Amino acid sequence: MADDDAPTGERILRSVLELLDEGGADAVSTRAVTARAAVQAPAIYRLFGDKDGLLLAACERAYADWVGSKARRSPHEDPVEALRDGWDDAVDFGTRHPAVYRLAEGRSDRLPSLAAGQVILGDKMARLAAAGRLRVSVEQATLLFHAAGRGVILTLIDGSMDTAGLALSDLAREAAIAAIVTDAPLAGDATGAASAGALRAALSADPDLSAHARLIPAEVQLLDVWLQRIAAPPLPPLRVGS
Repeated sequence: MADDDAPTGERILRSVLELLDEGGADAVSTRAVTARAAVQAPAIYRLFGDKDGLLLAACERAYADWVGSKARRSPHEDPVEALRDGWDDAVDFGTRHPAVYRLAEGRSDRLPSLAAGQVILGDKMARLAAAGRLRVSVEQATLLFHAAGRGVILTLIDGSMDTAGLALSDLAREAAIAAIVTDAPLAGDATGAASAGALRAALSADPDLSAHARLIPAEVQLLDVWLQRIAAPPLPPLRVGS
């Protein structure tokens, strides 16, 4: 039950999140929310508009709390382990709150907390790039890792949640890491890509480096474009059939 001493809006959001965890979106009705939050129906419409606005606010609250907790943690010293921790944390969140996760997937452009989570993931990739450990650009690595994790979470919440399903998560996580991360700084033909990625990460982390090089903003922008192209060589063409 929601805390009767909490503000009305807070009680409503807590009640919605409880109902979502217990019975999914179908369990969230005006009658169920008002009964659990101990409020009158007009309070819901006044604070959140319609049901879609209520569900959107509840999802944002859940994600904001989760992303906020991630931002407060000290990152693992090993940037690869930091990726593993982030993946496992996301799988844990998605499987504990499947209804929230499904709803958020259809409203990602309206949830600021999701963008904040992407920034955290991008920062982790930038650490790897700075160490010369990325096979691809920060942008490509971020998109690939997020897409792989999203697919696994949706598979888990739509299907098996048993030990076999969680083993699939571990396998997919390691496959995604292997696709974007090297065991050691790249050498040979890939040295240029790794170095370009490392320099982009360094410039992003310390803009004063550009000032020391006496680069004007237009030159910095052009340099970033060049480095991005070097760090993200074209992917091989997709082969259909055998």
